[in-house]
Amino acid sequence: MKSLKLISSALAMLFSILTFGQEITITGTVTDQTDGSVLPAVSVTIKGTKTTTLTDFNGNYSIQAQKGKILVCNYIGYQTKEVKIGNSKVINISLKNNVSSLEEIVVVGYGNSHKDKLYSAEAVAYEKKNLNRNVPNQQTRATAMVMPTKAKAESITEPLQIYGNTNPININPPLRNTPNQEDYETFVENQFETPKNAPLSTFSIDVDNASYTNIRRFINNGQAVPKDAVRIEEMMNFFKYNYPQPKENHPFSINTEYSDCPWNSKHQLLKIGLQGKNIPTENLPASNLVFLIDVSGSMNDPNKLPLLKQSMKILVNELRKEDKVSMVVYAGAAGMVLPPTSGDQKQTIIDALDNLNAGGSTAGGAGIELAYKTAIANFIKGGNNRVILATDGDFNVGTSSNKDMETLIEEKRKSGVFLTCLGYGMGNYKDSKMEILANKGNGNYAYIDNIQEANRFLGKEFKGSMFAIAKDVKIQIEFNPKHVQAYRLIGYENRKLRPEDFKNDAIDAGELGSGHTVTALYEIIPTGIDSDYSVADLKYTNTTINKESYSNELATIKFRYKKPDGDKSIEMIQTIANHSAQLATTSNDFKFSSAVAWFGLKLRDSKLVTDKESKSILKLAQQGLSNDKEGYRTEFVRLVEAVQ
Repeated sequence: MKSLKLISSALAMLFSILTFGQEITITGTVTDQTDGSVLPAVSVTIKGTKTTTLTDFNGNYSIQAQKGKILVCNYIGYQTKEVKIGNSKVINISLKNNVSSLEEIVVVGYGNSHKDKLYSAEAVAYEKKNLNRNVPNQQTRATAMVMPTKAKAESITEPLQIYGNTNPININPPLRNTPNQEDYETFVENQFETPKNAPLSTFSIDVDNASYTNIRRFINNGQAVPKDAVRIEEMMNFFKYNYPQPKENHPFSINTEYSDCPWNSKHQLLKIGLQGKNIPTENLPASNLVFLIDVSGSMNDPNKLPLLKQSMKILVNELRKEDKVSMVVYAGAAGMVLPPTSGDQKQTIIDALDNLNAGGSTAGGAGIELAYKTAIANFIKGGNNRVILATDGDFNVGTSSNKDMETLIEEKRKSGVFLTCLGYGMGNYKDSKMEILANKGNGNYAYIDNIQEANRFLGKEFKGSMFAIAKDVKIQIEFNPKHVQAYRLIGYENRKLRPEDFKNDAIDAGELGSGHTVTALYEIIPTGIDSDYSVADLKYTNTTINKESYSNELATIKFRYKKPDGDKSIEMIQTIANHSAQLATTSNDFKFSSAVAWFGLKLRDSKLVTDKESKSILKLAQQGLSNDKEGYRTEFVRLVEAVQ
C-alpha cells in the first residue's frame, strides 16, 4: 500500500514537472465588485512579463499564461488585484472601487447621469455620492478623466475631457492651440509621356472630394488657394455625372468620351467615367461604425467640434436598427464614451455627441489604435465595418509623423475595416495627414466646411460615402502609338501606381461606394501634331505593332477590383475607339468636368497650360450646367467668377 502511495506521488510530481512551464489559455470576465457591471478596457497582465491584454466591451479577456503565474488587473479608479493561476482555465475577477484615489486626481468635468458608465483605455474614475444634498433621494455620478497629481505639470494642464451621458461642466478652461500654418503634401503635376517609353499608365481610383470643399473655403474667405491644396481629381469627383448603371454582374459601368482639349486646341482630351451600382437602402448590409472624434484643444473653434457634432447627427439619422455605433474620443489619451449602441437608439448617440468638449493635446495614434480595436471586436462578417475619423488632423502626441501614421494605418487596413476621414477647421488644418490616412486605409476623405457640406456627404450621399461595393479599384491604360504621340493623366499624382502593381493584389487602391461616380481625364497629343509639349523620340527604341489589327483603337483600358470582403481581384477589359467628336457636340458632363479640371490647372498655375483665362473656363462650365438639381455646378461658376 505504501509503495502504491509512493508511485502515485511520483506520478503526480512527474505530471506537475511535465506540465509546469506549458502555457494555457486563461479566459474570464472582469466586473465591478459593487454592482456587478462589466468593465471594458481593463488591463490584464502576467506579472513580471510584458504579456498583456485588454478586456472587450463585455468585460471578457483571454490570455496565454503558465500555471502558477500571477494575473494582475489594473484599472485606474479601482484597486489593483492579483490572482494566482491554479488548475482552472476560467478566472473571473471583480474589482473594488478605489475611493481614496479620487482625492489625488484632477477632475475635468462632472454632471448628472443615471446608469451610464465612462469607458477609457487610459484612465477612468467615478464616484457615487449625493452632490446636491438639498434634493432628497437623488443619486448623482461624477464622471471624470483622471490624472495623478504627481504627473508632470504639462500633463495636468492638458487633461483629456471625456463625458458619458452627462451635462459637463468645465473646471479647467479648454486648451487652445495657437493657429499655425496649414500642411499640404507637395507634389509635381504629371508630365507628358510617350507610349514608346511608357506604354502603360496605371493609377488607383479616387472618390475623395476634400480638395474641392477646401478650395471653396479659401475662395469664400477671400484667401489665396495654396497650390498644393489643389488636387484636380478631387475637384472633378466632387460632382456627379450622368453615367448609366452597370448592366452586367460587375459593380460599375465603364464610360468613355473623346474630344478636343479646351485649353489646347492642338490636343485631344479623353474622359473615363465609372458609375457604381446603386444599392437600394433595404439591401445594404448591417453597419458596425466607430466614431473616432478628436476632442483636443485645437478642436475648440466653432467650425471644428461644434460643426463636427452637428455633422455626425446627420449621419446618425441615416442609421437603422440593425446598425450599431461605438464612439471613441482622443485628446491627451484615448477613451470610449459610447459602447456599441443600436442605430435606432438615436437619442442615446446624440446625447453622447452633445456632451463632448475640447481640451488637451492630441494623441491621434492612440485614438486610431483603440478605434480599430473597437471595430474588430464588433466585426460583422459580410457587413459594413468602418472607422469614421473626425479631426483637424493636428496629431501632436504619440504616433504623429506622416510616415508613422502611414505604417500604422496600412497595418490596420488588413483587418477588413474601412476608414472614412472627415476634416474640419482652418489655420492649423493638416490636410497631408488626412490624405495619407484615407489613401492607405481603404478609405475616403471629405473636408466639411459647413453644415450644407455635412448634409451632402453624410446625408444625401450617405450610401456612396459609407458603403463600399468594390475595393482596390485600379485602372491601367495602354495607348496605341499609331494614334497617340504623347499623353498625360490630369491629376491623380498621389494615386499613380507602377505598371507591375496592377496585378499585384497586395497593393492597395481606392474604394468605390454605392452610386459613386469616378472621372479621370487624359490630355493627348495625337501623332503628326507639332506640339510645344511633344516628347522627343528615343534613338534606340523602336515600337512595332500590327497596324491592321489595331488601326481603329485609340487605347485598351483595363480595370481590376475586389469585392468588399474579397482578397482576389477581378479584371475587366475594354477598348476605346479612335473617334474624336467636336467639343460642341460632347455631353454636358464632358464640358463641365473639363471646365473643373481647367480651373484646377489654373489654380495650380500649371506650366503645361497656356490659356488660363477665367472667361474661357466660365463659358465652358456654363455650357455644362445641366443636371444641377442641388445647385453645385452653379456654385462652381460663382467660384470661378470670384477668382477673376
